[in-house]
Amino acid sequence: MSSQTAIGIDIGGTGIKGALVDLATGALLTDRVKLPTPKGGRPADIVETTRVILERVSATAGVTDVPVGICFPAIVRHGRTMSAANVSKKWIGLEAAALFARSLGVPITFVNDADAAGYAESQFGAAQGVEGVVILTTLGTGIGTALLNDGVLVPNTELGHLQIDGVDYETRASYSARERENLSWSAWAARLQKYYSILEALFSPDLFVVGGGVSKHHDDFLPLLALHTPIVPAVHKNNAGILGAAALAVKDLD
Repeated sequence: MSSQTAIGIDIGGTGIKGALVDLATGALLTDRVKLPTPKGGRPADIVETTRVILERVSATAGVTDVPVGICFPAIVRHGRTMSAANVSKKWIGLEAAALFARSLGVPITFVNDADAAGYAESQFGAAQGVEGVVILTTLGTGIGTALLNDGVLVPNTELGHLQIDGVDYETRASYSARERENLSWSAWAARLQKYYSILEALFSPDLFVVGGGVSKHHDDFLPLLALHTPIVPAVHKNNAGILGAAALAVKDLD
């Protein structure tokens, strides 16, 4: 990847953050600018907060004409948000990419947040240089997923919604399920074992990468899993969305 720079902005249910990224190394070239996600998560309010963050990052970095990537907690099809996780239902079916581009006054690349995190790990992190099929899972409020083959992203996989034991299995195996049910690491790992074994059977991946805030405790649960596929913690954690969004913005220019 060239030494080009881009701005990545990661929109979440509780916070929106952005920074300028060096795409040769994956390093942040500015401090992260972070603001709370507006209460209710309505489109106009989130777009305005994003505009403020873009303005502040651009001013801090002294740049005006760099690619901008934005990642968002929704299925994104051809620039339209087809779901809404922890934001207003008004996003569902919205021409979101066009709304951001128009409101920010710059061209943007607009992607799903788990896809951005997976792409970041493939370019700068735990999956860098890995050939074949890589599945990133983010274990948090739900289970977000990203699927890559030889570093090429297959967008909008929603593998946290696999039906196992008659339920959306993210309701049993997400980190929020562990907290809600006060599960021990070993009890939670037993649920993860079932989940990853089914992913393994369906996709025959070459690597699993585990992200989300709980990945910093990976020593407490990853060694408890018995899988044929190597499973490793993500490297970039809270910066993954920013890095992946920025990298995909530049990839869009290729």
